[in-house]
Amino acid sequence: MCLLFVQKLLHVIFRDLNLTTPLINALDDLGFETPTPIQEQAFPVVMSGRDVVGIAQTGTGKTFAYMLPILRMLKYSKQQNPRVLVLVPTRELVVQVVDEIEKLATYSSARVTGVYGGTNINTQKQAVAQGLDIVVATPGRLYDLALSKALQLKSIQKLVIDEVDVMLDLGFRHQLMHIFDLLPHQRQSIMFSATMTEDVENLIKETFKTPKKISVAASGTPLENITQIGYTVPNFYTKVNLLEHLLTDQETYHKTLIFVGYKKMADRMYDRLNEAFPGECCVIHSNKTQNYRLRSIRQFEEGDNRILIATDVMARGLDIEGVSQVINMDTPEYPENYMHRIGRTGRAKKKGTAIVLTTPKEQDALNAIEQLMQMEVPKHPLPDSVAISEELAPEERPKIVEINNPNKRRTDEDAPGPAFHEKKEKNKKVNLGGSYQRTIKKKYKKPKTKGDKVYNLKNKKKKK
Repeated sequence: MCLLFVQKLLHVIFRDLNLTTPLINALDDLGFETPTPIQEQAFPVVMSGRDVVGIAQTGTGKTFAYMLPILRMLKYSKQQNPRVLVLVPTRELVVQVVDEIEKLATYSSARVTGVYGGTNINTQKQAVAQGLDIVVATPGRLYDLALSKALQLKSIQKLVIDEVDVMLDLGFRHQLMHIFDLLPHQRQSIMFSATMTEDVENLIKETFKTPKKISVAASGTPLENITQIGYTVPNFYTKVNLLEHLLTDQETYHKTLIFVGYKKMADRMYDRLNEAFPGECCVIHSNKTQNYRLRSIRQFEEGDNRILIATDVMARGLDIEGVSQVINMDTPEYPENYMHRIGRTGRAKKKGTAIVLTTPKEQDALNAIEQLMQMEVPKHPLPDSVAISEELAPEERPKIVEINNPNKRRTDEDAPGPAFHEKKEKNKKVNLGGSYQRTIKKKYKKPKTKGDKVYNLKNKKKKK
């Protein structure tokens, strides 16, 4: 009996989840038949109206896990103010989530709008004024719209927080708390994440009401279909040489996502790789315009460029189909960032490869990652054809620090030269102060103070 029940669970399809006909038709158009474990387990809990905290690996369909039950419960309405709020950390993720919701709402009347910074706020005010059911937003722009009263949050029934750990890392905590204060107390709060940090736990305790926790995998567990490879490399430019060696195999590395730690390194990598592989590279980071970033992602998705260089924040949560490899140019200091990076490949049950390049100084960071995953990243030796570079990146060069020793005695040779020179004759005049000024005033009879006036009157009377 128990075996038959397990076999039935293994063959659950979307039609078994009590979805409406419009949602089933939309899923059929997308070619989805079977829900992922997080989608299957989250559906009845979200439908119950309880607060939910879901933990699942990146790439397991968390967006559909919360949007399917929300759209199932969302009734037709003509009201102007939104009833569902989805908060995400980056502009790219706003665009992606809006696109996913529109796909699911193809055969329904749900109105969805995305708002984010970096674009004209007046245009977004006009879009919001037309009325909507679901708003997907970054915290900063949403708070600006709420303060200007262009967007009313009093009708929000369901709050979804996606990638909350990134928002906290970016310093959005205060804005999040202000937004929570503007929301109705009677609401359903939903959060999904691949990792669970201490800051996230504290936020849950402050804002969630006895949430139901759904854990498909332990926090920080990588997908089983991702093959991980590690290389120990002496310095940055040797990493570049190794990367150029790997990328020459265009058939294997046909859609490669390269992560770097910061913007300067991203631009430096783009200049080197674009020279080695002209017309095959693109880059995204926060200094690029929004149109440039969206265009770079689109060109990478469509195969116009096979190499995309990105920083952590820009590509967090992005769902790019068919990424063949994720290469970590640096070993992230925070293990959670590594988990989000490698989760860009091996999505939707496809195979993927994650490569991490580690210098001796980054070894502690790699140890922390392996401790979080509870597994060791297999190490590969450097290919013989890869040259070991002696050039150091600006960040790797030793810094010259001038040490101030107050006990060091100065010799006559070290002593500074004379600090003063002889004054010129015209500058040797002595400041005679207030008495000199009073003498001049009495002489020319131009009293400026009350005391001088009284003194002059007395002198006049004496003369008479």
